[in-house]
Amino acid sequence: MHVNTGGDPGRDDYGLPPVDIEIPDDARELDRDVHAYYRELRSRRRRVLAKKVYGPLASDGMVLPLLAGCLALTLLAATLLTVFTVGQGTVGRRTVGGSVAHAHAPPAMSPPQGEVGGRLPDVVALVDGQPKHLTAITGPGNDVVVLALIPSGCIQTAHATCMNDLRELTQEALQGHAEPYLVTRRGGDMTLLSAQMGLRGWHTVQAGQTPLPAFYINRTTLTAVLVRKDGSIARLVADRGGFQITAQLQSLVSPNLKPHPGGK
Repeated sequence: MHVNTGGDPGRDDYGLPPVDIEIPDDARELDRDVHAYYRELRSRRRRVLAKKVYGPLASDGMVLPLLAGCLALTLLAATLLTVFTVGQGTVGRRTVGGSVAHAHAPPAMSPPQGEVGGRLPDVVALVDGQPKHLTAITGPGNDVVVLALIPSGCIQTAHATCMNDLRELTQEALQGHAEPYLVTRRGGDMTLLSAQMGLRGWHTVQAGQTPLPAFYINRTTLTAVLVRKDGSIARLVADRGGFQITAQLQSLVSPNLKPHPGGK
């Protein structure tokens, strides 16, 4: 250090501002300044470290990629949610005829008993003169059944046209390998009429303990009811100048046809 011996006291030749230098007599008096110095160093290191960690996130170069990533994740989550929701919506459905139907859809109302698509009425009637459930005339071991619903006037007056059509209906049922039954109100012996129709005095149905449905006994026109083996009604055919039901019956019976005992 170069000191100007001729200058003012406390000044040197370096052009620095004057400072007051106090040298303590005891070094312990400098502890406060030392601690303050170290605190400043730690604070400076924390600022440098924070700038290294969070600095890239605060810059423009990282904000846009971060926003793009968040948007992509949001779109992916929405797509997966949509796929899973649609998949769960179709669970429990079944395909019917190529179309998707709801398994939980309310079942369609079944047709009433005695009508097409419905089943035979489960009433106790006089079948061949014996009390029997009407549904017992069908079953796995029986043939297709044809119920001939005979109007009351046809029997009482022995109307020629009606009787001829009844005979034709009976013969077509036998030719179609079906069991014909003559259905009338209760009252009177049906044995003679059955024999006249070629049924050997059997296959007759009349009201028994429970009355037959009005649909079966209040007919004004001779009507044929074609009944499948499972007891469901396949078709109703009214008399329109005769019957042509042989082909319809053959489509209902099993392929293994055998001669009908009443057709001989």
